[in-house]
Amino acid sequence: MGEQALAAPQRLCASDELAERGKAVGFDVIQWREPVRAFALRYDGQAVAYLNRCAHVPTEMDWQEGEFLDRDKRFIMCSIHGAAYEPLTGQCVMGPCTRGRLTRVELTERDGQVYWHPTRDTQPPFED
Repeated sequence: MGEQALAAPQRLCASDELAERGKAVGFDVIQWREPVRAFALRYDGQAVAYLNRCAHVPTEMDWQEGEFLDRDKRFIMCSIHGAAYEPLTGQCVMGPCTRGRLTRVELTERDGQVYWHPTRDTQPPFED
């Protein structure tokens, strides 16, 4: 029984498109064979990415496209019910998400570019 080959790292954006605690860059993935939006942002110098799905209710969280951080730029905040997540870990810290966490998408940066890494569960969108 052979393992399905994972797709190569996918270019997401230039590193400088992820401003510190700024607007997120959205991208499409296939999670468990369903199309899902994901987002990447920079926090404390580190690029992180998660599926755009609240752990409380699986709904997109940004209050405006690419806007995920709360007013103080301390937490990722779900616009629907106010669940708040630690940006570097995705762990819920306040609100109705109780001990939940966001689904992380692994990123790497090299040569001024950000790449996301497909897994068994999170794949690149299908080609047309």
